Amino acid sequence: MQEMNVNTVVLGAGPGGYVAAIRLAQLGVETLLVEKEYYGGVCLNVGCIPSKALIHVAKSFEGLSHLDTLGISASNPQIDFAKTQAWKSGVVNQLTSGIKTLVTKNGGKILEGTGTFTGSHSLEVSGSAGTTKVTFKNCVIATGSSPIHIPSFPIGPRILDSTGALNLQKVPKSMVIIGGGYIGLELGFVYRKLGAQVTVVEMMDTVLPGFDSDVVKHMTRKLKKDKFTVLTQAKALGYKETQNGLVLQVEQAGKTQDLECEYLVVSVGRRPNAKGFGLERTGVQVDERGFIKVDKHMRTNVGHLYAIGDVAGQPMLAHHASYQGEIAAEVIAGHHAEDHAKVCPAVVFTDPEVAVVGMSEDEAKAKGLEIMTGQFPFVALGKAKAQNDTEGFVKIIANKATEEVLGMVIVGHNAGDLIGEGLIGIEMGAFLDDFGTTIHPHPTLTEAIMEAAKKAKGQAIHVLN
Repeated sequence: MQEMNVNTVVLGAGPGGYVAAIRLAQLGVETLLVEKEYYGGVCLNVGCIPSKALIHVAKSFEGLSHLDTLGISASNPQIDFAKTQAWKSGVVNQLTSGIKTLVTKNGGKILEGTGTFTGSHSLEVSGSAGTTKVTFKNCVIATGSSPIHIPSFPIGPRILDSTGALNLQKVPKSMVIIGGGYIGLELGFVYRKLGAQVTVVEMMDTVLPGFDSDVVKHMTRKLKKDKFTVLTQAKALGYKETQNGLVLQVEQAGKTQDLECEYLVVSVGRRPNAKGFGLERTGVQVDERGFIKVDKHMRTNVGHLYAIGDVAGQPMLAHHASYQGEIAAEVIAGHHAEDHAKVCPAVVFTDPEVAVVGMSEDEAKAKGLEIMTGQFPFVALGKAKAQNDTEGFVKIIANKATEEVLGMVIVGHNAGDLIGEGLIGIEMGAFLDDFGTTIHPHPTLTEAIMEAAKKAKGQAIHVLN
C-alpha cells in the first residue's frame, strides 16, 4: 500500500469540491483532490451541463417551426439524436478536462479512486493503480447527492433516472415522468419539443411545488398549451412490461388508469451521499435527513473536517456548492470567511425559463409581512417583441413599510441570466427606487425589471397601473 501525507484532502470533485481544491491550491495549501468517477460531479457530467445542452438543442429544433413568421422557410427539419448526444458528450469532455488542468496548474494534486475514511485523520483511496493510505490535517467532504429511487420502480432498460434520460440515443415516441419538480419538467420539455408524447405524474396538487403561485399558474398553462398530459395529486402504483415499453398504473382521485409509454423516468428528488465511505468512523454528525451538519464556516462538529454542497443541506444547487467550497478553502487557509449570503438564486430551465431569488409572495405573506408587488409582462417590452419571444413576466416583491425588495420572480426568455440583477440588488439591500429609477439600456429585457419596480408603486410607463 502506498502512503501520502497532505495538509488538506478534498473528497469529491463536483462543483463544490473542485472549486475548494482550486482555491486551496491558490492559497498555498497543500491539497489533494480525490475523485472516483466524475470530474465536475453529477452537475457537469450527467446533470446541469448535459441537460442544458439538450434543452438548447430542443429549443432550437422547435424554433425552426416558428420561422415562417419571420419570413424564413425551414420546412421539414430532421434531427439525428445520436449526433446530438455525441456533441453533448464533447461539451462535457472539454469541461471535465479543464477541471483537471485547473487543479494541477494551480499546484493541487489529484488521486483517482474511491475514498473511504479509516479515522478522522485518514482515509484509503482504492483505484485502478491500487490502494493509497492518505493522512491529512484537514478534509473537505464534498460527496454530493444521488437521485432518489423508488424501490417498486427499479432502474433498468425502460425505467430511467435523470442520468438515463439524458443518455437516450433516440427520441422516444412516449415518456412518462414520475415527479413534476424542476428536473422532471426540464427533461419533459426536452423530449416534448423533439416530438415525444410526455405525461407528468405528480403527487402534489401542482407542478413545481413550492414555487411562487404565479409561476405555477403560468407553467400549468404552458404545459397544457404544449400538449403535455399532467396528472396532479396522482400516485404511481406499479407497472407491467410490454414488448415495446411498459404500462404504468396510476391512481388519481380514487380511480386507477393505465398509461402506456416507451420509457418511464423517475424524478422524485435527490438524497445526500453521506453513507458508504466510512463517515461514521470520523465522529461527524448527520441530521435526521442524512445531511452533514455544518456551521457558517462549513465546519462539522469535528473541527478539522468540513462539508460543502448537496451533502451539507439545502439548497442542493451547484452554485451554492461552489460558494461553500470557497468559504471552506479560505477558512482552512487561515482567513476569515463565513456564509453571509442573504439569498441563493434558483433557475428552472424549462420553456419558458423560471428564475427566483429571495422571498416569493406566498412566503412573505406566510411570515406575516405586509407587502407590495409589481408585475410587468414581457409582451409589453420592445426587445421581447423584436426577438419574437414575449412569454412571461417579471415580478418584484417588496416590504410595504420600507419598500425594500424582498424577492424577484422572472418567467421568460433568459430568466436565468436576468435574475442576476435581482440577486445583486437584494444582497445589497436595494429598494424599489434602486431598480425603478436606475437607467436601464434600451432595448433590453432588463427594462422589464425597471418597469416591475415602478409598477409596484403605481408608476409604470408601458403598462396601465
